[in-house]
Amino acid sequence: FLRGAAIDESRVADIDAATAIGEAEPLRYLHPERTTIHLLDKPISFDDAQEAIYRQPAPLIVVGSAGSGKTALTLEKLKHAEGEVLYVTHSSYLAQSARDLYYANGFEHAGQEAVFLAYREFVESIRVPAGREATWRDFAGWFGRMRQTFRDFDGHQVFEEIRGVLAAGAGGILSRDEYRALGVRQSIFAAEQRDRLYELFEKYRAWLVEARLYDLNLVAQEWLSLAAPRYDFVVIDEVQDITTVQLALVLRTLKKAGHFLLCGDSNQIVHPNFFSWSQVRSLFWKDPKIAERQQLRVLSANFRNGLEATRVANQLLKIKHRRFGSIDRESNFLVQAVGGDTGQVALIPDREATKRELDQKIRQSTQFAVLVMRDEDKIEARRHFATPLLFSIHEAKGLEYENIVLYRFISDHRAEFGEIVDGVAAADLEVETLDYRRAKDKSDKSLEVYKFFVNALYVALTRAIRNVYVIESDSGHPLVGLLGLSVGPITVTAQKSTLEDWQKEARKLELQGKQEQAEAIRLTILKQTPVPWPVVGEEKLVELLQKVFREQAPGAKMKQQLYEYATCHDEPQLAVWLAAEARFDQA
Repeated sequence: FLRGAAIDESRVADIDAATAIGEAEPLRYLHPERTTIHLLDKPISFDDAQEAIYRQPAPLIVVGSAGSGKTALTLEKLKHAEGEVLYVTHSSYLAQSARDLYYANGFEHAGQEAVFLAYREFVESIRVPAGREATWRDFAGWFGRMRQTFRDFDGHQVFEEIRGVLAAGAGGILSRDEYRALGVRQSIFAAEQRDRLYELFEKYRAWLVEARLYDLNLVAQEWLSLAAPRYDFVVIDEVQDITTVQLALVLRTLKKAGHFLLCGDSNQIVHPNFFSWSQVRSLFWKDPKIAERQQLRVLSANFRNGLEATRVANQLLKIKHRRFGSIDRESNFLVQAVGGDTGQVALIPDREATKRELDQKIRQSTQFAVLVMRDEDKIEARRHFATPLLFSIHEAKGLEYENIVLYRFISDHRAEFGEIVDGVAAADLEVETLDYRRAKDKSDKSLEVYKFFVNALYVALTRAIRNVYVIESDSGHPLVGLLGLSVGPITVTAQKSTLEDWQKEARKLELQGKQEQAEAIRLTILKQTPVPWPVVGEEKLVELLQKVFREQAPGAKMKQQLYEYATCHDEPQLAVWLAAEARFDQA
């Protein structure tokens, strides 16, 4: 890997073996026989399953649990691709992080031009949609105004149905008749509710236009006709976070069909999309040559989490399997912890004194994060925990911390978790493997209704490198017993982090798009006071450019902000555009 570089041994410091071993950072895993080492930001040794995938030619689908090394493996495979290659994933941070890993030690490939993009950036590389992407918060605000007419609908379920069913198919947006004709398990809503839901969907589309917002599924449907072959090889990471039509759009940009690698884990689905591996594979069955060649491989080892966190996560997978049957053949496996610490998963009663004591210990440590189920649950959690590292499960996706505090995941959703464990006994969980079996009742769509809750708890458990602290008022809930949790004496040790640690954490979260938590760190820990004028960063600059030049928004305020940006950053071309195209005389 030195690529012919000269070595001057006189400049290599002498060090004895004992000192070297003491200073070296241990590898999570080292193959007992194979000596091949791969290098990203650190040396990596592949286990047998990873090595087999590494040598497997495309097309390839890799199914792997949290912490299985999927991303590292795909990046190492990407190094061998020739031409213009694309790595794309839902998360902006994961795309940036993957790029940093890829080039961490100066990797070069003269015959390759690699591009790392978040999915939204990929869409914009074809054509930039007008406005900005509609978020859950945008939708929730709009749906709140619709509640009088659609009061029998749950907002979260409507959001998932629109994003995961009505607009998600690679064959186009469902018509009203096609939506009515869906099978029982293809929709959250009963057949008699679908006409009214479709009416709401039509209002949703009209609202997007009115509010100058866009839905990435609807954009993907339109952009399919615009996408042209461009890339020689494509890697799609965390593919479970995107919909079928979004996947189809990415694959449309391949120069040669079949030159792709997809990887993900359907047990980590917390975004509304009705994902299944069978849907992914069905995209390729239309081409018999690809269908014949495509391989699916499973990574069941976990190199991240402690043994106890993995045990509890496996118990949850067993409960999910027993209650709902197999999601699909591809996700029918338990996780094997490799190389991690034992750690602990401790159940803590939800008492004021206990929470105060825990808060005092963890509030100034970057090694502890508090997780709640949904955004709206953060309000209550903030009353008890002062740490700025407070996340909903959607925000926590892709994060990892030494210690995780789960706040009232079960107690605040007793009924839903009660349904999830309905009919499941402790004896049913005394298995070491999961047999493939479908649900007995073909009309039972409980999995679609409760999937978010069980997957959210699984994702939460697997964010912890070492310890998980579960705070619940309902410690007698059946799920608690089935997971093997009980209240007992625990010791929580938290070291106060330095200001430098917090600065690094704020920067990391900022890159991940976790602006709320980054600002909370700067305000409450670093004691930084926001400046009393609007700060124009990259996101704000893009918004101003779109408003002024594309949408031609009236008024001079935004033009003035762009003019000030141009003068401050010495951008004369921007001033020229403001004068010529926006008719801003001051420029």
